[in-house]
Amino acid sequence: MNQANSARGIWRVIGASSAGTLIEWYDFYIFGSLATVIANQFFPKTNPTAALLSTLATFAAGFIVRPFGALVFGRLGDLMGRKNTFLLTLVLMGGSTFAIGLVPGYERIGFAAPLLVLLLRLIQGLALGGEYGGAATYVAEHAPPGKRGYSTSWIQTTATLGLFLSLGVILVTRHLLDSDPVASVRKFNDWGWRIPFLVSIVLVVVSIYIRLKMEESPLFKKLKAAGHTSKNPLKESFGHRANLKMVLLALFGAAMGQGVVWYTGQFYAQSFMENVCHIGFDQSRTILIWAILFATPFFIVFGSLSDRLGRKPIMLAGMLLAVFCYRPIYRQMLHTAEVPAVAVTSSMATDDGRRAIELQNGFRYVEKTEAGNTVALEKQLDNGSYLVMVVLVFVQVLLVTMVYGPIAAFLVELFPTRIRYTSMSLPYHIGNGVFGGLTPFIATLLTTTYSSDKLVGLWYPIVVAAFCLIIGLLYLSNRVNPNVTD
Repeated sequence: MNQANSARGIWRVIGASSAGTLIEWYDFYIFGSLATVIANQFFPKTNPTAALLSTLATFAAGFIVRPFGALVFGRLGDLMGRKNTFLLTLVLMGGSTFAIGLVPGYERIGFAAPLLVLLLRLIQGLALGGEYGGAATYVAEHAPPGKRGYSTSWIQTTATLGLFLSLGVILVTRHLLDSDPVASVRKFNDWGWRIPFLVSIVLVVVSIYIRLKMEESPLFKKLKAAGHTSKNPLKESFGHRANLKMVLLALFGAAMGQGVVWYTGQFYAQSFMENVCHIGFDQSRTILIWAILFATPFFIVFGSLSDRLGRKPIMLAGMLLAVFCYRPIYRQMLHTAEVPAVAVTSSMATDDGRRAIELQNGFRYVEKTEAGNTVALEKQLDNGSYLVMVVLVFVQVLLVTMVYGPIAAFLVELFPTRIRYTSMSLPYHIGNGVFGGLTPFIATLLTTTYSSDKLVGLWYPIVVAAFCLIIGLLYLSNRVNPNVTD
């Protein structure tokens, strides 16, 4: 009976923590999922490339401040407890996401529009910096012995599922606005894009209600009752040489590589399909949705496997595969999106001087002529090419599950309970937020700068993952930190 109650208890903990974290990731990633639309709303339209880069930079700004959120809320979590701290982060995230949906566009208030969005984006980043460490720590401190990897891997699914949810809400919203596809796109780009931001407030309220019913972590309660909580978590985490060494090892031997693999497989893949392969809005999103749907269970598989094999070999294997597979995968994505040499079924001139063309195999595209060169845009892949693209993105997300599934348990086990929230949050959010979050921006910037090589953007995640792989191989142990006891 006690065992049954204990099993129900851990699932309540996992469910409540995951629900809130899922909503925070949804709020955070809705911005990136709408990057091209937001670029037209909040930045001058005279230079679309500059507008897109500015939007990606604003997107990246939310990642850059995540380590500061980790410090602020990590400290609060080690001083005051896990539950109340990540409840506060949920309120901040939900409020700032809702507010982005209310900000007037550039045409109405000029440069105040991108500045307001940037401010709200920074608040989002600070909130997420405190959320993840709290949720992962909370679940890990409830987990049964020998099942930390399995239990915390459910938290790991929320980042990908948050992206999945954001893509799904965007597509549903776009198609519900009007039965005519052209009118639907126009309405969505004009004002409908605000709906995914605004509806998030409902999800946040539900999640707050769920989290208010949660109890504090048993390990933290035990620590507090004994009077052994940290008086200065920041000093203990980063002022003591032994602990600082573990923080740096966590960053350079795991979190940094995990971050670039995560954002290459799920965000740069989307940007590459849309801006380099020129695959249409709906197909680029549904390709990612299918890939995420099929790959998500592997977070649990690899998290559970890490309980038996250790965290190190699984995470480093994911990085190794990424280093050697990225360029072949993206080269095949380019090849798959090429217009095939198939007879034309129909051709129609559009009002803006473009030509809409449909081929016999079902491949469709819009082309335009610039400086004497004909360029294919807004492609709609045939069924075979679409399936190939789903598989290519699925492989990338599978690599994400390898590096990301075990990492929460890995980080939790490196640090003692009294400073765990602070110590694990900082390397995670520098590695995942800064190194990982900058991936779409840096990769797109490289591709724009060196336009002759469409794969040049991949060198950033490849080099970072390779560096992290070497550090991890040399210095990471496959055993729990022997200096840490709960």
